[in-house]
Amino acid sequence: MNPMRYAKRECTDRGRIDAFLRQAKTGFLGLSDEEGPYVIPLNFAYYNGAIYFHGAAEGRKIDMMKQNNRVCFTISEEYGTIADPIPAHTDTAYMSVILFGESEEVTDLDEATAAMQCMLDKYVPGYYDQPLAKSHVERYRSSKGSRTAVFKIVPTSLSAKENVLNEEASYYPGRTIGADTKPC
Repeated sequence: MNPMRYAKRECTDRGRIDAFLRQAKTGFLGLSDEEGPYVIPLNFAYYNGAIYFHGAAEGRKIDMMKQNNRVCFTISEEYGTIADPIPAHTDTAYMSVILFGESEEVTDLDEATAAMQCMLDKYVPGYYDQPLAKSHVERYRSSKGSRTAVFKIVPTSLSAKENVLNEEASYYPGRTIGADTKPC
């Protein structure tokens, strides 16, 4: 893996990275084949050190992963804009993680059900009064008749960057350079 060019923003705190991966809402799955790259947004769960996602058991994404299971998964969350009287110093507060690995279909029903339960707990915490039944994962079919497949990516490499929001410099509507510069 290439070294991070702007190392000042690198985050190596595994606790912060894991917490970020558990709460972030959308990830972007990068695939490639002989026709070129393909990137799609996905809901996901970070569970047992892996990224889990689900979808129809057929389609372009599935065809591409069967052809080339080497993938990139990117997650980024923006936390606000940082204003500065010097335009080149105006910036965005964020955290992002990029990981590489190989996608694989989860065929173990217990693992697939646990991953799907993790997703439900993340996106609709407390909504269901019963844990997800294995039979639901096993038998569910989409409106188009496709079964649901669960996939995981075990990272072979991972990097994280962050730029923490300085609350005093946080941009808000109506803030102008006049608020940030003092008259001589």
